[in-house]
Amino acid sequence: MTTLSTHVLDTMHGRPAAGLALVLTGPDGEIAQGVTNDDGRCPDLVPGPLTPGRYALRFMVADYFRAQGVDLPEPPFLDVVTIDFGMADGGHYHVPLLVSPYSYSTYRGS
Repeated sequence: MTTLSTHVLDTMHGRPAAGLALVLTGPDGEIAQGVTNDDGRCPDLVPGPLTPGRYALRFMVADYFRAQGVDLPEPPFLDVVTIDFGMADGGHYHVPLLVSPYSYSTYRGS
């Protein structure tokens, strides 16, 4: 059984990124859409175990920062941050995103 979680941190403001929209896609297309909670997590994003394969999480960061009152240029430097990743058979995959309007970082968390 392979499971997935994510967590988004707003490094500009030093807090979880609450209210950030995201989309999960997999080998057969879109799996789910969600919005992060007050802790920057989206615990109900994945409906159940996932099969091994290639996946992507798309985070709507420009929309989020505009909603926070940040004045972004048009077009914004970062609009949608997409993280492409692979999941092998079994285990838990945690994909955190640390983001500001001009930079982001990710890693495989625990």
